Amino acid sequence: MTAEELRTNVEKALEEIRPFLQSDGGDISLVSIDNENSVKVKLEGACVGCSVNQMTLKSGVEMTIKKYAPQIEEVVNIAE
Repeated sequence: MTAEELRTNVEKALEEIRPFLQSDGGDISLVSIDNENSVKVKLEGACVGCSVNQMTLKSGVEMTIKKYAPQIEEVVNIAE
């Protein structure tokens, strides 16, 4: 998978999860993909102060990204 295909697949994963975050007043954006195995995202809106955002990140976002791009090993939230 090329770097461009990887980015496209990660964006597809974020598009899948975004409606769930938006329904709670939040959002997510892709910051970067490092070494083709680490994704940095930024949780936005209500997700920033949410007490369950780490659980959302691991169980929802990371799982969905890995479905589209299995080589991703970790998803990290970049705080503002």
